[in-house]
Amino acid sequence: MKKVLTGAAVLLLSSSISALANDSVMEATGDATQWAIQTGDYANTRYSELDQINKDNVGDLQVAWTFSTGVLRGHEGSPLVIGDTMYVHTPFPNTVYALDLNNDGRIIWKYEPKQDPDVIPVMCCDTVNRGLAYADGKIFLHQADTTVVALNADSGAVEWSVVNGDPSKGETNTATVLPVKDKLIVGISGGEFGVQGHVTAYNIETGAQEWRAYSMGPDEQILVDPENTMHLGQPVGTDSGLNTWEGDQWKIGGGTTWGWYSYDPEADLIYYGTGNPSTWNPAQRPGDNRWSMTIMARDPDDGMAKWFYQMTPHDEWDFDGINEMLLTDQEIDGQMRKVLTHFDRNGFGYTLDRLTGELLVAEKFDPQVNWATEVNMDPNSDQYGRPQVVAQYSTEQNGEDVNSTGICPAALGSKDQQPAAYSPKTELFYVPTNHVCMDYEPFRVSYTAGQPYVGATLAMYPAPNSHGGMGNFIAWDGKKGEIKWSLPEQFSVWSGALATAGDIVFYGTLEGYIKAVDAATGEELYKFKTPSGIIGNVMTYEHGGKQYIGILSGVGGWAGIGLAAGLTNPNDGLGAVGGYASLSNYTALGGQLTVFALPN
Repeated sequence: MKKVLTGAAVLLLSSSISALANDSVMEATGDATQWAIQTGDYANTRYSELDQINKDNVGDLQVAWTFSTGVLRGHEGSPLVIGDTMYVHTPFPNTVYALDLNNDGRIIWKYEPKQDPDVIPVMCCDTVNRGLAYADGKIFLHQADTTVVALNADSGAVEWSVVNGDPSKGETNTATVLPVKDKLIVGISGGEFGVQGHVTAYNIETGAQEWRAYSMGPDEQILVDPENTMHLGQPVGTDSGLNTWEGDQWKIGGGTTWGWYSYDPEADLIYYGTGNPSTWNPAQRPGDNRWSMTIMARDPDDGMAKWFYQMTPHDEWDFDGINEMLLTDQEIDGQMRKVLTHFDRNGFGYTLDRLTGELLVAEKFDPQVNWATEVNMDPNSDQYGRPQVVAQYSTEQNGEDVNSTGICPAALGSKDQQPAAYSPKTELFYVPTNHVCMDYEPFRVSYTAGQPYVGATLAMYPAPNSHGGMGNFIAWDGKKGEIKWSLPEQFSVWSGALATAGDIVFYGTLEGYIKAVDAATGEELYKFKTPSGIIGNVMTYEHGGKQYIGILSGVGGWAGIGLAAGLTNPNDGLGAVGGYASLSNYTALGGQLTVFALPN
């Protein structure tokens, strides 16, 4: 049934990497009965070795118990399970509950932050939060107002707190955090307000700031050694974070870091992506706008960069690069490689060597992607690694604004932050996707601290000449860059996937269904409609010898912002309100955890 590392095996694993990773995280994630990190493991695979629930019996799943969060906004992320306790978070005001799994989910403690509600209108796309982290007996919460809090896992008492940003300038938070070694890795939101994005490391025990790496700026701010930080096999050179910006635009350049983080203990590198450049009007910021839209590999000890790869230079479409990096070992062209796989908003699925940053695969994971024909894979070309943009879908020509129609994907991408999963049994990635296109009208905008700095009006709609829906759930071969199977959905699949050793994959839908499909074929094996649309991520754990599946439902996020915030103007929500207007015919606001199990 379950596969769990013994205590001796965990200690051996921990000692073999000589404290490179946080031992408490390694031990917790090495025990499949727990769900100790939002992404399942440091590699972000969202894979569980539990197999009590499998493709032969998953159709018998029943609701085991439920829990209301008391908040009616978008519920992203998932609960954590450490030992006999489940930790549940909410959107703003970011309440945290500790539930006793031995006593019918009794509330052991509750943490209620006191936050200024003025932070709500500064949050771009709903008041979501992607969940808690655990390490060294502490639960970590990064609040909407950027306060990072360490809570005693047993009592809920605040052990330390630190302010990571300034909401009056547009800096907020929606992301989780990642404990690595003795540090907590923390990002920032606010690209639509012209902030200068950064990643910060805080000491896990004290909350003291250890280092901060900006996404763009001078070398000493972006923590780059210009001769030893690589981009596509070449040193980035001096002032790489300045010389593709006009004047001081980099100071309000965006490149925020509100996505997911992964860590390779053997390579001792953290990986993450940076977001869109500010403003959305590309004519106002000539140049490649480095290092927005970039995959970054850094040393967690001092933050120094090892390599970068910029996916969408001079972004013209808001194709944030913050989506998760999945770390696996793959045989590519007859050679085993330690790789990083990333499904970008721009619609390309990338496979890179995670040690060197070498680009191995870049292919479209939605056939409707049309803004670029391909990514140039010729190392001898001056276009190497760059997407080949189709002029018809550009939003800027010769430094002038262009109103463009029929761009695929829309700004929310072929996939937004909703995380994919990977199964080592099938060697496939399972990817929740958006099948959405847009019209894009840029306009000039001036910067004022704390005010929106967008500079574009969008309209979104289903991809034309297709299945008529706005999403697909796909299985992807990362070695070849090919779709193995695809399941059409009426709306975007905004839920994170879960793959298990039971040969099944779970995901949720915006209408509120949790679904289980055969990992090999995609055949639907089970579905159940929860009380509200699902934008949370499916998780699993075992307690008392029984496997459970858990999911947060509560419609919202960018796709559901119309419902979550009561918006009706089609252009509101950066174009999403109109695109997802019919969602209100299928679901309503909610905030609930639903837990499933097989009958006794």
